[in-house]
Amino acid sequence: MAMQMGFGPGDFDLKTWRAVAAEFIATGLFVFLGTGTVVVVQATLIDPGSALIVIALAHGLAIAMLFAAIAHISGGHINPAVTFAAVMTGKLKVSTGVLYVAAQLIAAVLGVLLLKGIIAGPMEGMLGAHGLSLGILDDQMGDGAGAGLLLEAVFTFALVFVIFATAIDPKGNAALAPIAIGLVYLVNSLIGIPLTGASMNPARSFGPAIVANVWTDHWVYWLGPLIGAAIAGLVYQFVFLGGDEEESAGADTV
Repeated sequence: MAMQMGFGPGDFDLKTWRAVAAEFIATGLFVFLGTGTVVVVQATLIDPGSALIVIALAHGLAIAMLFAAIAHISGGHINPAVTFAAVMTGKLKVSTGVLYVAAQLIAAVLGVLLLKGIIAGPMEGMLGAHGLSLGILDDQMGDGAGAGLLLEAVFTFALVFVIFATAIDPKGNAALAPIAIGLVYLVNSLIGIPLTGASMNPARSFGPAIVANVWTDHWVYWLGPLIGAAIAGLVYQFVFLGGDEEESAGADTV
């Protein structure tokens, strides 16, 4: 395994820009749909139990359908943490990863701006911004930020592990990848929404933070997912893919 820089002129071809465009469109839609669900649920005063299920389902189904739509174009990252893991394991060039993340973050902001332009001001709240439920997390680890960091890392580890196992591993069941990825997002959300908001995606947290100017503990939603994604990617690469890739390389040289 080796990281590929990919900053040569030939690395910015039409295929790359199409992949970046796919990431831009899918991430913008995902953030718009996710934050929109949160705003609508809060505005309609659905009871907490039903709200949890609705928000979790919306995020899980959105990521499943969008992954299915663009996986063949860009790999279907829709998440800077997934892109980070792909770069760390040599599955994506650093140059392409930088473009992916830039597209994801810009799209996230535009998605929330679109939502803000649609929803009446008094009903928009924090536009789906993430925050820690300190009343629950206080007793676990310091002021709750440490527990939130750990939770986001674990949730993202699960997400990225499933992505590697189904969508990136050549022996994985790629046909079931959208369903598996949507389900892990759904399950993580059912557990994590009352605790951290279950981000697992720095872009999903960044868009509302920019537009609503909500930055409390925002670092948790970057550091946690990036740590979890990197560990998941490296574990899967070295434990489950390394031997297969070495055997494949050896067979190619015979």
